[in-house]
Amino acid sequence: MSRTVFITGATSGFGLAATRRFVAAGCRVVATGRRADRLDALVQMLGADKVHPLVFDMRDSAAMDEAIASLPEPFAGIDVLVNNAGLALGTAPANHASLDDWKVMIDTNITGLVTLTHRLLPTLVERRGVIINVSSVAGVYPYPGGNVYGGTKAFVSQFSLNLRSDLHGTGVRVTTIEPGMAETEFTVVRTHGNQAASDALYKDANPMSAEDIAEQIYYVASLPPHLNINRLEIMPVTQSFAGFQVHRG
Repeated sequence: MSRTVFITGATSGFGLAATRRFVAAGCRVVATGRRADRLDALVQMLGADKVHPLVFDMRDSAAMDEAIASLPEPFAGIDVLVNNAGLALGTAPANHASLDDWKVMIDTNITGLVTLTHRLLPTLVERRGVIINVSSVAGVYPYPGGNVYGGTKAFVSQFSLNLRSDLHGTGVRVTTIEPGMAETEFTVVRTHGNQAASDALYKDANPMSAEDIAEQIYYVASLPPHLNINRLEIMPVTQSFAGFQVHRG
């Protein structure tokens, strides 16, 4: 599959694993992230002819536009957009949560995603491309402490369905990947650096890996052009659905 793939949040987790997977399949990848050192290491590992780094924060639309405008010709024709960048911050219930954390999640998971998608839509329509938005089971099933994070992912899933409707007839495919428990840096970020909390969450749970999700992202992108998977929800076998909460007294 010799195409150009644009992957946000490529410095860790799903984005890093997806970058490796697409390059292994012969694709060129535009890899974005905030951490220039990690992007540089990715280029060193995979090759400057295969990976082009773009350093910007998803919340900075001006920097995003400037970075995209700087793309060299071999990387400018985007065939696949993987909107992977996103985060959860905090585990407290809504009445004790940080408003600043809420705003960062909204600005990154929603505003940044739609800004980038809007920016690349003309190219994706022209090239009959693929849009893969990484959502979460948190956007489908509520849980204590999920509050704004779950709300942002519900937006991503619904936005994807509406994109699919609006792009009807263009040949552009739109899919939402909705993972459950996967062990990456996700919980370390969510707990503001608490590695012990992350280790405790995943201990003996046999969670999914970043590579598991990257393989599904690649699978969706490599389907024949007449097929569209609307949404793909994935959990480890050890994770299922919680019961309803009941307060007594």
